[in-house]
Amino acid sequence: MDYATIALDYVAPIAGSVLAGGLIGMEREYRGRPAGLRTHILVSLASTLLMLAAVHQVRWLTDTPPEVIRIDPVRMAHGVLTGIGFLCGGVIFRQGLSVHGLTTAASLWITSALGVLYGIGFFGLAIGGTATALLVLAGFRWFDDHLPGTTMLDAKVRYQRGASFPEAEFRALAAEFKMRPSALSHRLLDEGRTAEISATLYAERHVDTQAIVDRLCADPRVQEFELNPRND
Repeated sequence: MDYATIALDYVAPIAGSVLAGGLIGMEREYRGRPAGLRTHILVSLASTLLMLAAVHQVRWLTDTPPEVIRIDPVRMAHGVLTGIGFLCGGVIFRQGLSVHGLTTAASLWITSALGVLYGIGFFGLAIGGTATALLVLAGFRWFDDHLPGTTMLDAKVRYQRGASFPEAEFRALAAEFKMRPSALSHRLLDEGRTAEISATLYAERHVDTQAIVDRLCADPRVQEFELNPRND
């Protein structure tokens, strides 16, 4: 096997997958997400190496008669993409009423798929997929910031319990900031001395969370509160 063949069959796929995983991982690292540069590189590289082993199966089954060898890279690709699901599940977590990490899990999945494409030598589709993934992750963030959309805020407020449950006060607070509560839940704590209300607040525009915090701090009945904007 000459050097040109080695470079085309092995070096180019590995270099391409490392570069693709690194670019996507840098974007996730910059955003401070749980899976960053090294994780994405390793996912892409592992997918590429496994696909290279499957595609070039004849070269490592030297003691097996050629007539009994059945090369089926599709089975390896299926195993790779199935296995990556367990890793993707590890970066998805719940915080209060919000679910975080979905975009990072999707970026790991696309990185694995790109590694598979580089491994089978489908460079045109792999390079195009890499560019498109980076455009979606980095370029489309501008649309998230400028296009109109619904703002969601998970809120949990604890009130000092009075004669009645403080749901009216909570709804008045939401209306003050032009937000509508959904899926309200109620709980009594401290042997009935504290009333807790949890809900997801919706607004058709950007919400100034600092103003909500100031409003809650100024309310003498509020003992504790927690606000979690939904994002990924």
